[in-house]
Amino acid sequence: MRKVVEPPRFKGYKPFGVNSKSRKSIDLLYEEYEALKLADYDLLKHDEAAGLMGISRPTFARIYESARRKIAAALVEAKEIRTVFGNAVMDKNWYLCSKCNARFNIPETMDKETCPACNSKHIELINK
Repeated sequence: MRKVVEPPRFKGYKPFGVNSKSRKSIDLLYEEYEALKLADYDLLKHDEAAGLMGISRPTFARIYESARRKIAAALVEAKEIRTVFGNAVMDKNWYLCSKCNARFNIPETMDKETCPACNSKHIELINK
């Protein structure tokens, strides 16, 4: 299992101006998203990022390479990218509101039954 600090803030991306209904989508695993975020957005070295994810550096490199190839294929082939859970474990419990699609964790001081963004009671645990 690979530790993910925060789930992606999106369910997917679709290419603009392309009929993607006839094309298969590409599944980007949460751990692949986390590897891209840590290496390319947070600019961490692979060994530092691997430590945060609780995996070896070679495993991190394989996950990172897989993510890069998937993103490249999606761009070149104009395919939709969907985020899926994969082999991840969340650093904290994260929730998804089915009404407004907000993703959030719940501090001890918050109401555990309502979405902090829209106050909906339709929330589900993302941490599987």
